[in-house]
Amino acid sequence: MAVSETMNAPEASNGSPLSAHEGAPESARERAAQYVVSRHRFRPAEALPWLLAIAAYFIFPDRMTFGSQVAIMIMFALSLDLILGYAGIVTLGHAAFFGIGAYTVALMVVRFGWTEPISGLFAAAILTGIFGFVLGWFTLRYRGLTLIMLTLATAIMLQEAGNLRSDITGGYDGLPGLTFKPLFGIFNYDLYGHAYYLYAMAALAIVFVLVRRIVYSPFGQALTGIRENVRRMHAIGSPVHRRLVTVYTISAAIAGVAGALFTQTNAYVTLTVFDFDNSAKVMVMLILGGTGRLYGAFVGAVVYLILEDDLSKFSPTFWQFGIGLLLVLTVLFAPRGLLGLIENAAAYLSKRFKS
Repeated sequence: MAVSETMNAPEASNGSPLSAHEGAPESARERAAQYVVSRHRFRPAEALPWLLAIAAYFIFPDRMTFGSQVAIMIMFALSLDLILGYAGIVTLGHAAFFGIGAYTVALMVVRFGWTEPISGLFAAAILTGIFGFVLGWFTLRYRGLTLIMLTLATAIMLQEAGNLRSDITGGYDGLPGLTFKPLFGIFNYDLYGHAYYLYAMAALAIVFVLVRRIVYSPFGQALTGIRENVRRMHAIGSPVHRRLVTVYTISAAIAGVAGALFTQTNAYVTLTVFDFDNSAKVMVMLILGGTGRLYGAFVGAVVYLILEDDLSKFSPTFWQFGIGLLLVLTVLFAPRGLLGLIENAAAYLSKRFKS
């Protein structure tokens, strides 16, 4: 029993604390301490997305190319969630990092003849991380609309710089026909993209474990404090700018890896990877799934890409109307995203079954 609880406990007629207090439910402080200790542990329900990914490999063997794109966009959404959902950094230029990573591996093939895929991912992560660090050091001193405009302008300038040097980037025609060595020199790429799907899912799993460890660490909790009340974090002496730059660098590196995977799985890249549509699309995915929830990126990316694929077949001109309608309904009636809606439904059904 804590000292403060003993001092504040009501006393019995004999002057000693009530003995009944010893059998009382654990205090809120103890419950909070237990939560902090156990929150990082994997729960059985967290295996569900990965089991579904494995099942998809066997159920839809001819759709593995699409599956690879889903895994890549989940990774891209995770990188945005790390800064938006946990640190409160609002950006409309996240495609800049995706594009840098995509062109890193492409130019390594075209300019240097380097076709080993895994080392290309590391190169993309390093270069985008450096760019993210430099950009974040200057831009994260600002907040709100100013930061949004700075990030958006950065992506637009990169796209225009690439168009200006079309002799290097290929312009809007891009760099097609890229070839890469088999994974580990063993696994060749087949027509249906089975090897690429497993490659993308393995990379996603590694990135997810990294992001999960970050958000459940003391560093991650400090980011949440910055998101909720940056002035208070300044007041208690927290190095706010340094922490924001750190997480921005990590997020940029992850987005760069996603971009590199995009180039490797599609065997081409164009300047459209820098488009504002790419930044807006990943934000819509995150809002649909739920920000600051880790698995919200999974739900949002899967729902968005399936709807995009099906609705564009139904109506190539107006397919975005369906996604826009779902986005409006989600914002109005599911502020925690579709994942929050699923959690609420599961909690309700669990309560009904118990009763």
